[in-house]
Amino acid sequence: MPDRERAKPRRKAAWRSGLSEARSLGAVTAGGAFRRRKLRKTDMRIDPHAGVDFKAIYADEAATVTADDGVCLAVRTVLTGGPDVRGDRKWGRTATPELTVVFVHGFTLRMAAWHFQRFGLAERWAGRHIKMVFYDQRGHGASDPASAESSTMAQLGDDLAAVIRTMAPTGPVVLVGHSMGGMSIMSFARRHSRMFSHSGRIAGVALVSTAARGITEAGLGEGLNNPIVDALRLSVRYIPGAVQAGRGITRRAVEPVLVAASFGHDHYSPRAGHAVESMIQNTSIATMVNFLHVLESHDEATALPVLAQVPTVVMCGDEDRLTPLPNSLSMYGQLGHDSRMVIAEGCGHMLPMEDPELVTDAIDDLVSRSRLALGRPVLPWRLSGRARSDKHARSERQG
Repeated sequence: MPDRERAKPRRKAAWRSGLSEARSLGAVTAGGAFRRRKLRKTDMRIDPHAGVDFKAIYADEAATVTADDGVCLAVRTVLTGGPDVRGDRKWGRTATPELTVVFVHGFTLRMAAWHFQRFGLAERWAGRHIKMVFYDQRGHGASDPASAESSTMAQLGDDLAAVIRTMAPTGPVVLVGHSMGGMSIMSFARRHSRMFSHSGRIAGVALVSTAARGITEAGLGEGLNNPIVDALRLSVRYIPGAVQAGRGITRRAVEPVLVAASFGHDHYSPRAGHAVESMIQNTSIATMVNFLHVLESHDEATALPVLAQVPTVVMCGDEDRLTPLPNSLSMYGQLGHDSRMVIAEGCGHMLPMEDPELVTDAIDDLVSRSRLALGRPVLPWRLSGRARSDKHARSERQG
């Protein structure tokens, strides 16, 4: 990186072109690809997140959403801004926000994984009326356990639909998903594609450290050939029998794999590391096993053309060993002209916690670009009878 670029203020130096890397690893559509170099700490013994309360999100307003199969999902909401300056708008539970942002966490995590975005965005949007919705996916956090039969990507997509229906019944919606949360959004898009059309309400999508196809797919790039994914593949195929026998092999095998893949090699924050480890440890063995099968076999690639109808941003760390960079570049290449790619150098899978300002910047930018899908063009054969007659009359006059 040139010295003059390093000398720029942090906010301005956060982005630079990454199109050359994108072209070398996959097709790139029109849009912007950016690379972010993670800032190194001068003293790695200082924990930048010491004293952070990663449970603070649970002080927000609580709600419960009942999924279509009766499973209860734990929800927390935040309304940014304050009373309208004119005093003619109700604010609080009855307020109508200008838009709603729904956050969907990843495998073996919970809504607390969005801690930095929850507080960072609330500060940035203090002058706007925006509703943020966080929820624990089924089988995770404070939500109800999920049966093996309901632990499917299709069900996670329908759960998201239920959350939107209940917590954001009107107005535009922006979706933000990390890891399995991004896959849940793709499942939702495939099963509820009208929500992304010109008559739908989805106005933007952020995909963070995720993949459109199973994490153990071998054909997406050499980045997938690593011991982290190999360990998960073995866990999926051979551990369920051990769980049935009452042996705690799953937890001992899977937890170290997930913790090791969470951060880049030089990341230092014992506080953040403990928070991630605690989330993983408090996820039930049944949830681990059930959704490991889902992560291996899911394929939501057909959802990408649906997502391409609205503004998007794809984010990934170049040291992500669970959903490696080639996955994100492949998705980016299939999204629309209003898509952006953000690459975080030196970061692993837990990008929202490892480089929180980067993720917060990207979400803030996405909200500023958010819009409903463009209207469908009026084609000749869609014209009404009168319109066709008028067009024919005009053609005769011109002839």
